[in-house]
Parts: sequence; structure tokens; C-alpha cells
Amino acid sequence: MQYIDLDIFIFTNLIGMKKFKFLTLSMCVLTIMSCSTKAGSGSWIGAGGGAVLGGIIGNIIGKDSEATAIGAAIGGAVGAGTGALIGRHMDKVAAEAAAQVQNASVEQVTDANGLAAVKVTFDSGILFATNKYDLNANSKAELAKFAEVLKNNTDCYVDVYGHTDSSGNDNINIPLSNNRANSVSNYLKSCGVSAAQIKNTVGKGSSEPVADNSTKAGKQQNRRVEVYMYASPAMIEAANAGTLQ
Repeated sequence: MQYIDLDIFIFTNLIGMKKFKFLTLSMCVLTIMSCSTKAGSGSWIGAGGGAVLGGIIGNIIGKDSEATAIGAAIGGAVGAGTGALIGRHMDKVAAEAAAQVQNASVEQVTDANGLAAVKVTFDSGILFATNKYDLNANSKAELAKFAEVLKNNTDCYVDVYGHTDSSGNDNINIPLSNNRANSVSNYLKSCGVSAAQIKNTVGKGSSEPVADNSTKAGKQQNRRVEVYMYASPAMIEAANAGTLQ
């Protein structure tokens, strides 16, 4: 009978597991790179399985981001190639938003399913007076233009999030951010955006800073309203069927 040193056996298997995780991650990265196209930055997101591939990478490297909370989990509803179609579609949505809205930043992110989404960030200083949540005339003009983008893309679901800097406390910041998010959401609806399209309107106070709250410039960046546009079930269904343009 042949005996095996237990310590050596355990060490060898641990090394093997680490190699397996590394190889799996490498294969995922290569898959993403092989699916890249020149159609736009969003077109590679989710290609070849969408949420499945995104979930594998997320579980291996433990990466998390604010955008992962955007969009309801859809499980296995994403088919092969669906993510690429949604990515190309969101490229067009982002371009339209950037062309229409001058006083906001537009960027592409990923939602909870690893699919392309669009984030439009409005500086609260442009929208509101200090410690107020009433929209000024200029901000209404900008939001009216943005409402047209939403109405042109009814297959996008929408979330609106209000944020503050760390001045004051939660008793002040959370209601203020919530009221500001509601002001934006309600005005978009008054411009004809369907209430059914806007899924979440939330004030997050100072809990998710994007810059250093110890500086004036950092605080200004943290005072913001973010609007996310992400794939609705109707968009995912169209992408699965290959009819999404």
C-alpha cells in the first residue's frame, strides 16, 4: 500500500485550485477581448452570454460597484449575443443623451446583469439653489431636453438617485437628496415621461461620495443627481430575438 503525505496533498490541491481560478479568469478576459468591436464602448459588454460572463468575473475577482445595484436580476433570461446587441443599442442611447443634454456628464456603466447601461449625472448646483430642492428655470430646460431622450427610448427603464456632500447629518442630507431626486423624477413625468418607465427614485444622502468631501471641489462633485437608463425586459426580449436595433 502506498502512503501519501497529507500536508503535501493538501498544499498541492490548494495550488491547483488557485491555478484553476487564474485560468478561468484568464479565459473570461480573453472571451471579452475576442468579442470587442468598433461599434462603441458598450458593444462588448455582455457579449457571448451577457450576465453569465459578467457574473463569473464578478464572483472570481470580488469586484463590486455602484452600478451593480441598477436593474432587476433577470437570471438566465440573457441569451448568447444578447449583451452585444444591448451594448450597441446603449451606445446610441448614450450618444443621443450627450447630444441633447449639455450641462450633464454622460457615461456608460454596467447594470446588475452585466449589461450596458447609461448614467447621466447632473450637478446639483445647476439644478438647485443651496439646500433647496426646487428646480430653477435653466435646469427645467435641460431636463425637458433629457425627457425627450427618455421618450425616444421607452425600452429603457430609469432610476433617479439624489446625492449630497457630507456637510450636515443624515437627518438633513437624506431628506434633501430624496426631495431632489423626486423633483427631477416628477419634472420628467410632467414632460411626458411615463411613470411606468421610472422604476426607482431614491435619496442616498452622503453615503456614496465620488470625490473627497474634505475639499470644496470634492463636495461639489458629491452634490449630484444621477439618472440611470438600463435594459427593460422588453429590450432584453428584443435582443434575445435578434430584433433590437
